[in-house]
Amino acid sequence: MARTLQVHSIALTKEQLLLGSAWFGRISEKAQEQVRLDLVESYLATNQSLGRHGEQQHYWFGVMEGLLKWSITAVDGRTVTLGGQSVGSWFGEGTLLRGLPRASDIVALRPSRVAKLPFDTFDWLRRTEPAFADFLLQQINERLHWFMGNMAAHRLLDSEHLVKRALWGLIHPLLNPMGLKNLLISQEELANLATVSRQRCNAALIKLKRERALDLEYGAIRILNLGALQEDMF
Repeated sequence: MARTLQVHSIALTKEQLLLGSAWFGRISEKAQEQVRLDLVESYLATNQSLGRHGEQQHYWFGVMEGLLKWSITAVDGRTVTLGGQSVGSWFGEGTLLRGLPRASDIVALRPSRVAKLPFDTFDWLRRTEPAFADFLLQQINERLHWFMGNMAAHRLLDSEHLVKRALWGLIHPLLNPMGLKNLLISQEELANLATVSRQRCNAALIKLKRERALDLEYGAIRILNLGALQEDMF
Protein backbone atom coordinates (compact mmCIF):
# COMPACT_ATOMS: atom_id res chain seq x y z
CA MET A 1 0.00 0.00 0.00
CA ALA A 2 1.35 3.42 -0.95
CA ARG A 3 2.28 5.82 1.83
CA THR A 4 0.44 9.09 2.10
CA LEU A 5 2.49 12.21 2.66
CA GLN A 6 1.47 14.21 5.70
CA VAL A 7 0.79 17.42 3.79
CA HIS A 8 -2.37 19.44 3.74
CA SER A 9 -3.93 21.88 1.36
CA ILE A 10 -3.11 25.45 2.34
CA ALA A 11 -6.14 27.73 2.55
CA LEU A 12 -5.56 31.40 3.34
CA THR A 13 -8.00 34.07 4.38
CA LYS A 14 -7.79 37.41 2.58
CA GLU A 15 -6.01 38.90 5.59
CA GLN A 16 -3.48 36.05 5.72
CA LEU A 17 -2.80 36.44 2.01
CA LEU A 18 -2.18 40.17 2.41
CA LEU A 19 0.02 39.88 5.49
CA GLY A 20 2.11 37.24 3.74
CA SER A 21 2.58 39.35 0.59
CA ALA A 22 5.87 41.24 0.27
CA TRP A 23 4.28 44.36 -1.22
CA PHE A 24 1.52 44.81 1.37
CA GLY A 25 3.74 45.62 4.33
CA ARG A 26 5.60 48.25 2.30
CA ILE A 27 2.64 50.44 1.39
CA SER A 28 1.10 53.13 3.61
CA GLU A 29 -1.52 52.36 6.24
CA LYS A 30 -4.09 54.33 4.22
CA ALA A 31 -3.35 52.18 1.18
CA GLN A 32 -3.51 48.99 3.24
CA GLU A 33 -6.99 49.88 4.51
CA GLN A 34 -8.18 50.67 0.99
CA VAL A 35 -6.93 47.31 -0.24
CA ARG A 36 -8.72 45.54 2.59
CA LEU A 37 -11.97 47.31 1.69
CA ASP A 38 -11.76 46.60 -2.04
CA LEU A 39 -10.41 43.05 -2.12
CA VAL A 40 -13.05 40.45 -3.05
CA GLU A 41 -12.93 36.65 -3.19
CA SER A 42 -14.00 34.18 -5.87
CA TYR A 43 -14.28 30.38 -5.83
CA LEU A 44 -13.33 28.33 -8.88
CA ALA A 45 -14.25 24.70 -9.51
CA THR A 46 -11.80 22.38 -11.28
CA ASN A 47 -11.35 23.46 -14.93
CA GLN A 48 -13.31 26.66 -14.33
CA SER A 49 -11.92 29.77 -16.01
CA LEU A 50 -10.78 32.87 -14.17
CA GLY A 51 -10.15 34.64 -17.46
CA ARG A 52 -10.33 33.68 -21.12
CA HIS A 53 -8.33 34.76 -24.15
CA GLY A 54 -9.92 37.87 -25.64
CA GLU A 55 -11.71 38.93 -22.44
CA GLN A 56 -11.07 42.28 -20.79
CA GLN A 57 -9.45 41.85 -17.38
CA HIS A 58 -10.68 44.02 -14.49
CA TYR A 59 -8.76 42.62 -11.50
CA TRP A 60 -5.32 41.81 -10.14
CA PHE A 61 -5.33 38.28 -8.70
CA GLY A 62 -3.90 36.60 -5.60
CA VAL A 63 -4.15 32.84 -4.98
CA MET A 64 -5.66 31.93 -1.59
CA GLU A 65 -6.09 28.20 -2.19
CA GLY A 66 -5.60 25.67 -4.99
CA LEU A 67 -3.57 25.76 -8.19
CA LEU A 68 -4.12 27.61 -11.46
CA LYS A 69 -2.45 27.49 -14.87
CA TRP A 70 -1.92 29.96 -17.71
CA SER A 71 -2.36 28.48 -21.16
CA ILE A 72 -2.95 29.35 -24.80
CA THR A 73 -5.20 27.19 -26.99
CA ALA A 74 -4.77 27.12 -30.76
CA VAL A 75 -7.64 26.96 -33.26
CA ASP A 76 -6.98 23.24 -33.75
CA GLY A 77 -7.35 22.60 -30.01
CA ARG A 78 -3.68 22.19 -29.12
CA THR A 79 -2.74 23.83 -25.81
CA VAL A 80 0.51 25.33 -24.57
CA THR A 81 0.80 25.81 -20.81
CA LEU A 82 2.78 28.91 -19.83
CA GLY A 83 3.01 28.24 -16.10
CA GLY A 84 1.25 27.65 -12.82
CA GLN A 85 0.25 29.88 -9.90
CA SER A 86 0.52 28.55 -6.34
CA VAL A 87 -0.94 29.78 -3.06
CA GLY A 88 0.37 33.20 -2.04
CA SER A 89 1.26 34.39 -5.54
CA TRP A 90 -0.13 37.48 -7.30
CA PHE A 91 -0.53 37.78 -11.05
CA GLY A 92 -2.29 39.57 -13.90
CA GLU A 93 -0.44 42.89 -13.70
CA GLY A 94 0.86 42.62 -17.26
CA THR A 95 -2.61 42.44 -18.79
CA LEU A 96 -3.86 45.30 -16.61
CA LEU A 97 -0.93 47.53 -17.53
CA ARG A 98 -1.33 46.82 -21.25
CA GLY A 99 -5.01 47.71 -21.11
CA LEU A 100 -5.79 45.14 -23.78
CA PRO A 101 -7.87 41.92 -23.72
CA ARG A 102 -6.27 38.81 -22.26
CA ALA A 103 -3.80 36.95 -24.46
CA SER A 104 -4.12 33.66 -22.52
CA ASP A 105 -6.54 31.57 -20.47
CA ILE A 106 -6.38 31.19 -16.68
CA VAL A 107 -7.90 27.90 -15.52
CA ALA A 108 -8.14 26.20 -12.12
CA LEU A 109 -6.45 22.78 -12.05
CA ARG A 110 -8.32 21.98 -8.81
CA PRO A 111 -10.92 23.75 -6.64
CA SER A 112 -9.37 27.14 -5.92
CA ARG A 113 -10.06 30.44 -4.19
CA VAL A 114 -8.75 33.68 -5.63
CA ALA A 115 -8.60 37.20 -4.18
CA LYS A 116 -9.36 39.95 -6.70
CA LEU A 117 -8.24 43.57 -6.41
CA PRO A 118 -10.19 45.91 -8.75
CA PHE A 119 -8.22 47.68 -11.47
CA ASP A 120 -8.99 51.15 -10.08
CA THR A 121 -7.40 50.24 -6.73
CA PHE A 122 -4.48 48.50 -8.45
CA ASP A 123 -3.85 51.54 -10.66
CA TRP A 124 -4.15 53.93 -7.69
CA LEU A 125 -1.53 51.90 -5.80
CA ARG A 126 0.75 51.87 -8.81
CA ARG A 127 0.55 55.67 -9.18
CA THR A 128 0.71 56.68 -5.51
CA GLU A 129 2.74 53.99 -3.71
CA PRO A 130 6.39 53.81 -4.89
CA ALA A 131 6.97 50.55 -3.03
CA PHE A 132 4.08 48.90 -4.87
CA ALA A 133 5.33 50.15 -8.24
CA ASP A 134 8.80 48.80 -7.39
CA PHE A 135 7.30 45.40 -6.52
CA LEU A 136 5.48 45.30 -9.86
CA LEU A 137 8.67 46.16 -11.74
CA GLN A 138 10.60 43.36 -10.03
CA GLN A 139 7.80 40.85 -10.56
CA ILE A 140 7.41 41.70 -14.25
CA ASN A 141 11.18 41.40 -14.74
CA GLU A 142 11.24 37.97 -13.05
CA ARG A 143 8.25 36.81 -15.09
CA LEU A 144 9.88 37.94 -18.34
CA HIS A 145 13.04 36.02 -17.45
CA TRP A 146 10.97 32.92 -16.64
CA PHE A 147 9.05 33.03 -19.91
CA MET A 148 12.24 33.52 -21.91
CA GLY A 149 13.61 30.43 -20.21
CA ASN A 150 10.41 28.55 -21.03
CA MET A 151 10.79 29.35 -24.71
CA ALA A 152 14.34 28.01 -24.72
CA ALA A 153 13.38 24.97 -22.64
CA HIS A 154 10.64 23.80 -24.97
CA ARG A 155 13.01 24.05 -27.92
CA LEU A 156 16.08 22.52 -26.32
CA LEU A 157 15.16 20.28 -23.38
CA ASP A 158 13.82 16.73 -23.27
CA SER A 159 10.71 15.64 -21.35
CA GLU A 160 12.66 14.85 -18.17
CA HIS A 161 14.03 18.38 -17.97
CA LEU A 162 10.65 19.88 -18.81
CA VAL A 163 9.20 18.06 -15.81
CA LYS A 164 12.06 19.33 -13.64
CA ARG A 165 11.42 22.86 -14.88
CA ALA A 166 7.69 22.57 -14.15
CA LEU A 167 8.51 21.45 -10.60
CA TRP A 168 11.00 24.29 -10.16
CA GLY A 169 8.33 26.68 -11.42
CA LEU A 170 6.00 25.56 -8.63
CA ILE A 171 8.59 26.41 -5.97
CA HIS A 172 10.08 29.49 -7.68
CA PRO A 173 9.77 32.50 -5.31
CA LEU A 174 7.77 34.42 -7.94
CA LEU A 175 5.12 31.72 -8.31
CA ASN A 176 5.42 30.24 -4.82
CA PRO A 177 6.34 33.08 -2.44
CA MET A 178 5.42 30.96 0.60
CA GLY A 179 8.35 28.66 -0.19
CA LEU A 180 6.28 25.48 -0.15
CA LYS A 181 8.28 22.26 -0.62
CA ASN A 182 5.37 19.85 -0.11
CA LEU A 183 3.34 20.13 -3.29
CA LEU A 184 -0.20 18.81 -3.44
CA ILE A 185 -0.21 18.11 -7.16
CA SER A 186 -1.13 15.04 -9.17
CA GLN A 187 1.02 13.61 -11.96
CA GLU A 188 -1.70 14.60 -14.42
CA GLU A 189 -1.57 18.22 -13.23
CA LEU A 190 2.23 18.26 -13.39
CA ALA A 191 2.23 16.72 -16.88
CA ASN A 192 -0.18 19.48 -17.93
CA LEU A 193 2.16 22.16 -16.62
CA ALA A 194 5.20 20.51 -18.21
CA THR A 195 3.33 19.94 -21.52
CA VAL A 196 4.43 16.29 -21.67
CA SER A 197 2.43 13.08 -21.66
CA ARG A 198 1.47 11.55 -18.32
CA GLN A 199 3.65 8.51 -19.11
CA ARG A 200 6.75 10.64 -19.72
CA CYS A 201 6.00 12.67 -16.63
CA ASN A 202 5.73 9.49 -14.55
CA ALA A 203 9.05 8.19 -15.90
CA ALA A 204 10.79 11.49 -15.08
CA LEU A 205 9.38 11.54 -11.55
CA ILE A 206 10.45 7.95 -10.87
CA LYS A 207 13.99 8.82 -12.01
CA LEU A 208 14.05 11.92 -9.78
CA LYS A 209 12.83 9.84 -6.86
CA ARG A 210 15.63 7.30 -7.42
CA GLU A 211 18.08 10.22 -7.40
CA ARG A 212 16.54 11.38 -4.09
CA ALA A 213 15.56 14.72 -5.53
CA LEU A 214 11.99 14.23 -4.34
CA ASP A 215 9.62 11.94 -2.51
CA LEU A 216 6.70 10.84 -4.65
CA GLU A 217 3.36 9.74 -3.25
CA TYR A 218 -0.23 9.63 -4.41
CA GLY A 219 -1.38 13.18 -5.14
CA ALA A 220 1.65 14.82 -3.53
CA ILE A 221 5.34 15.54 -4.15
CA ARG A 222 7.89 16.55 -1.50
CA ILE A 223 10.93 18.34 -2.86
CA LEU A 224 14.12 17.07 -1.19
CA ASN A 225 16.89 18.55 -3.34
CA LEU A 226 16.34 21.98 -4.91
CA GLY A 227 19.72 21.90 -6.62
CA ALA A 228 18.78 18.79 -8.59
CA LEU A 229 15.79 20.60 -10.09
CA GLN A 230 17.87 23.63 -11.07
CA GLU A 231 20.49 21.67 -13.02
CA ASP A 232 20.63 22.67 -16.70
CA MET A 233 17.94 25.27 -16.02
CA PHE A 234 17.60 28.35 -18.21
